[in-house]
Amino acid sequence: MDDPWYDALAAGWGEHGEAEARAGEAPGGLPRQQARSAAEIYLEVQRSPAFQEVRSRYRRFVFPAAAAFILWYLAYVVAATVAPGLMARPVAGAVNVAMVAGLGQFATTFLLTWAYARHARLRRDRAALELRWDTQEMTRGVHQ
Repeated sequence: MDDPWYDALAAGWGEHGEAEARAGEAPGGLPRQQARSAAEIYLEVQRSPAFQEVRSRYRRFVFPAAAAFILWYLAYVVAATVAPGLMARPVAGAVNVAMVAGLGQFATTFLLTWAYARHARLRRDRAALELRWDTQEMTRGVHQ
């Protein structure tokens, strides 16, 4: 526990029996002198299939969601510009189509935020955390 780079999560919440047994080795079983640099480790992680999968899952959600939201926003702006009669059409009392669409923009923002957080929690967070722990374990020898 004297190590300033000690991380309880990466060490298995204080279960450092294996780390103590391998005190003369860098992660991966390499002698400390042969340990890779942090840059090499991060590049290796970036090229790994696990990282590519996390990145792919992120992109498969974010790009379509962002495109849909931008199109929805632009449709609102264009409709307000080219079809003011449509936007001024009353829906209920003093509430018109423009007000409903404007409030829909806010609702869509909150819905998209919720969907993003749910997608991250269900499809990416666990894999990303495992990558982080593995990366910290590999870089631990670099910082010692």
